[in-house]
Amino acid sequence: MIDTTNFPKAKVIWYQGKFHDWSEITLHSMTHALHYGTSAFEGIRAYPTAKGPAVFRLPEHVDRFLNSAAVIKMNPPYGQEEITQAILETVRRNELDSCYIRPLFFYSYGNLGLVPKASPAELVIAAWEWGAYLGEKASAGVSVYLMPWRRVHISQIDLRAKLGGVYVQSTICGLMARDKGCDEAVFLNLEGRIAEGPGENIFVVKNGVIKTNSRSESILEGITRTSVLEIAADLGYKTTVGPIAKDELLAADEAFFTGTAVEIVPIIKLTDGSDPADPKEPVALGNGRAGEVCGRLREAYLEIVQGRNSRYEKWLTYVSA
Repeated sequence: MIDTTNFPKAKVIWYQGKFHDWSEITLHSMTHALHYGTSAFEGIRAYPTAKGPAVFRLPEHVDRFLNSAAVIKMNPPYGQEEITQAILETVRRNELDSCYIRPLFFYSYGNLGLVPKASPAELVIAAWEWGAYLGEKASAGVSVYLMPWRRVHISQIDLRAKLGGVYVQSTICGLMARDKGCDEAVFLNLEGRIAEGPGENIFVVKNGVIKTNSRSESILEGITRTSVLEIAADLGYKTTVGPIAKDELLAADEAFFTGTAVEIVPIIKLTDGSDPADPKEPVALGNGRAGEVCGRLREAYLEIVQGRNSRYEKWLTYVSA
């Protein structure tokens, strides 16, 4: 049996059109994606509602998933409707009320040259119960380490895509941040401005104005990020999109992460490691506590994903339907 400690309630996995027991799936050790990160993926969440589990912004996630596959020159074996139905059925078969969903296209077994000319693209979909990405204390605020390494640049690769190999930088720097005693990393871009976290977008709040940056700053414009901008405007906040200087982050009244896995999490402390020759002590962001704006946005977001705000019903796909 496969240990499912870190995949609670996972029972079955969808692979190439069929369901298999979670412990059954095996891949050949010469699978192309295992060696070169030649994969495209999505992170999606479903939440409990009065109508049963609902997937948040499923069409947008599937659209981006297929775009990512196109960036890595895949010929996907399944289309949008097939992927959508497979995702919903995977949640049903695992009998999950709330879960994290991971669809993954990958170049499979065939050849091991850098160009996967004999390695077909395959699809696997998994779902399991997954709580707070940065830990149960994340709602009170997290500490971050500003990395000395710069984020992959928009001039180097299409950052609209979620590609497996690109995220090795996120893994390395996430581990480095934790070695430094912080909860998460933050990247600068090549221009020296704030980019994003390893898997999160960043917002700052100053004098009541909510600001985030755009793809030109070498970020993935996350689906949660886009949602938060709309929610904030509907709540009456002024929002703006533009570059965020390091000093702007340090002087913010509030700062927070957004992302499918992390949802909305305040950033309350930063250690500036961007110049390894000049290590700094941690400094508080704002008053060093979770802020009112972030708290209000998080509360509104959870109401929406749990189906308690009919205005945003358009963002929910009900599993039972």
